[in-house]
Amino acid sequence: MTRVLFLGGLGRSGTTLVERVLGELPGVVALGEVVHLWQRDLRDGERCGCGEPFRRCRFWREVGEQAFGGWHRLDVARVLRLRHRVERTRHVPRLAAADRRSGSEIAEYAGYYRRVYAAAARVAGARLVVDSSKHGALAWCLRHSAAVDLRVVQMVRDPRAVAHSWTRRVIRPESRGVEMTRYRPGHSALLWNAQNAALGLLSWRGVPVHRLRYERFVADPAGAVRELARFAGLGDLSAADLAFLEPAGPDEPARVSLGRSHSAAGNPMRFTVGTVPVRRDDAWYADLPPRHRWLVGAVCAPLLAAYGYPLRPRRPGDRPAGRR
Repeated sequence: MTRVLFLGGLGRSGTTLVERVLGELPGVVALGEVVHLWQRDLRDGERCGCGEPFRRCRFWREVGEQAFGGWHRLDVARVLRLRHRVERTRHVPRLAAADRRSGSEIAEYAGYYRRVYAAAARVAGARLVVDSSKHGALAWCLRHSAAVDLRVVQMVRDPRAVAHSWTRRVIRPESRGVEMTRYRPGHSALLWNAQNAALGLLSWRGVPVHRLRYERFVADPAGAVRELARFAGLGDLSAADLAFLEPAGPDEPARVSLGRSHSAAGNPMRFTVGTVPVRRDDAWYADLPPRHRWLVGAVCAPLLAAYGYPLRPRRPGDRPAGRR
């Protein structure tokens, strides 16, 4: 059985950063967003996180050989058809109701991931595979594979910060200047609700779920990584295990040293190599118009309260009203 730590949540919630950090731990292989491997890598030939075109990456060539006897033997069109049929957010109620005996297409779809995970673990000599695919519906599909020891991290970030991030123009460097998708704040708020509801419900069907707030991670990355390692079954980490993480100083953020990755898809940060700061991005306080902050806050109010976010946020460092 392959142990898989699945990072879920709406995009722009910090999953790529967390995946890259976890990928530096001994015994861990981080694969990026495997949900996009079939289309972006196998069909469209985009670049691996190591910089090589996917089919020329030695790591992924070996994974394909072990999983399918070579990628050329995989019916990519079939995988994409199955994804369209079963792995949609609107199908989560059906996925939740189905058992392993009643969902043959679900089990088949999950089986492709199972084979990739198992092969990647063997090639890398890893005890834990990290998949930052995010999609709650995919996590529900993976529940149908008895050969996957699935553990889900629900990555949560203030939806107003997420909404602001989705309005930014971000170029995908691996796709010749094509922009990443952008959403209007109201639409991203609805997606934030849907993804977090889908992920939160997994625990009702016996899937271990650990909720991690982005803000908590950037405030204490070492502490958060220790929690995630215990949740994933890696046990207690030593100081040597976390040597790639520099703690924050009085006036300096924490820093992480990132090596080359083999991320299949995801945020452009997957190509980053070297030492990078780990700090909050609070630009939304100033840049997200008040009407959009109000709209997103109103749409997400129930889960905002459940996750401990204030309905009326203050800029970090501001004093509470009435204090001098």
